[in-house]
Amino acid sequence: MSSPTAETKLQRNDRNGTTALAQLSLLRLYLLRFGYLVIAVGLAATKWPLIINHDGPWPLFEGVETCMLVALSLLSFLGLRYPIKMLPILLFEISWKLIWLTVIAIPLLTADHIDPATLNVFYACLWVVIVLAVLPWRYVFRQYVVKKGDPWRPEATRPVSNQL
Repeated sequence: MSSPTAETKLQRNDRNGTTALAQLSLLRLYLLRFGYLVIAVGLAATKWPLIINHDGPWPLFEGVETCMLVALSLLSFLGLRYPIKMLPILLFEISWKLIWLTVIAIPLLTADHIDPATLNVFYACLWVVIVLAVLPWRYVFRQYVVKKGDPWRPEATRPVSNQL
């Protein structure tokens, strides 16, 4: 019997006793956990104190943004335990940052009209390269693009595809 390597596919038993193939190496899972840790600790260090030490009303969008990022940090801590199940959190993180960089920051930078506050957000968003690097892109593609999606209606109401 050979010893398991870092590239060995992990098998997990779900609560029904069936075996699901995680399809990711242990090394890849640790890299994912590192990505979650960067997000979770970074946001905990910068946003949690704003919630904990806050007194008085906030401007609407500052309050919304702070609460959303605190929630993102909490879900990122959950990603340390369930790195595969929480992949949509990393996809959300990548998506909003790349959209913001493309639509807001890059045009301001190229026009040389970026203010210091926007520049600070720009530098904070550059941390997304860590998440881009640790995300298992082939797995994401297989699971979210190629794999058949969940059904939209009950089995009994679906048309039979072989009838022509």
